[in-house]
Amino acid sequence: MINKLVQLKEGVVIALGSIWSNKLRSFLTILGVLIGVASVIGMVSLIEGFNAAVTGEIEGMGSNAIFISRFEPNTDRSELDEEERRRDPITVGEARAIRENCPSVAAVAPQNYIRLEGGNKVKYKDRKPQDPSIFGTWPEYQQVNQHFAENGRFFTESENFHKARVAVLGNEMAEGLFGSTDPVGKEITVNSVKFLVIGVMEERKSPLGDQNERFVAIPLGTFQRMYPWEEALWLVASAKSPELIDRAQEEIIQALRIHRGVPYDKPNDFAVFTQESILDLYKDITSTVYIVMIVISSIGLMVGGVGVLNIMLVSVTERTREIGIRKAIGARQINILFQFLVEAVTLSCSGGVIGIALGVLISAVATKALGVPFAVPFFGIAAGFCVAVGVGLVSGVYPAYKAARVDPIVSLRYE
Repeated sequence: MINKLVQLKEGVVIALGSIWSNKLRSFLTILGVLIGVASVIGMVSLIEGFNAAVTGEIEGMGSNAIFISRFEPNTDRSELDEEERRRDPITVGEARAIRENCPSVAAVAPQNYIRLEGGNKVKYKDRKPQDPSIFGTWPEYQQVNQHFAENGRFFTESENFHKARVAVLGNEMAEGLFGSTDPVGKEITVNSVKFLVIGVMEERKSPLGDQNERFVAIPLGTFQRMYPWEEALWLVASAKSPELIDRAQEEIIQALRIHRGVPYDKPNDFAVFTQESILDLYKDITSTVYIVMIVISSIGLMVGGVGVLNIMLVSVTERTREIGIRKAIGARQINILFQFLVEAVTLSCSGGVIGIALGVLISAVATKALGVPFAVPFFGIAAGFCVAVGVGLVSGVYPAYKAARVDPIVSLRYE
């Protein structure tokens, strides 16, 4: 055992000496491994960072949030049959049915968005933020979305009923329109209609961008008077407690089946899902990204493996005489094979270690720039290092075997 460790140490020292004496050649050799490992670390870190950010945002909606829409999330409508395509939209009637018939539901809020041809226009004096989002909702929006006004207030049920022209701004929208000036009490123009600003929502950043902060929320009654053709909407409800979420879902399904007149022998013509469903969908998407990541990284690692194989074959040729001398003084084939295999692994691992450091550095810079949590999981680093070792072993087997098979008599005559 001690003898094996001594041989391993000697092999590593010889390998490092060989790398150092041929620095440029060695660097070019390990470049593929370096890029492959760095890309693995970088992609794993970014995906984990986005996972943490998106999971946190979805969970921020509240564990008792329930979503109701016409179709399941991520539905490919081209694959729907004719009956499914003709589903009635979700309307305010469904929201009222839930409010009146679901005792386990604490609140429900419809949300209806408008996007005019040419884009929405929100203006204060000469300021016009780009691509604003405009939607109508009920006062319960704050409760079901866990998103509250930090300045001023949200609109009331009375303002919704009387179709008042009052508006609540997203944090970024308020900043874009008013800068450091307090927006509350000021008048803005929303798609050519005057509105009084009564509140500004607390900041809630999104890892996928700040579009969710660049919005104007108005009473749904006002929205429907302005855009009567926009009937389709989606609903967000909240159960009275996380323990009641399953019962609340059942009550919602039953209430909507009755309200929409769905026959008992037909499936639901609407979708009811929770944040768990959204998280599962997101995990399915990221698992596909992981597979793509492995394929992309494998290209760099294959190039690196070919480079290691090539340089080790050159090394065997250059050191033929050295191999002959070692064999002449008693070295066995297994000793020669072991030495060259260790050299190949050391060469590859050097690229792996540099690649890990580079990947962590790139991840730190990228996650900071994108505003997502920095996360480099141990399994990512371990996988990168193990892959580097594997590339060295696979690439070094044939050169090591060739070196071990060198005839000492022939090799001693080699110049």
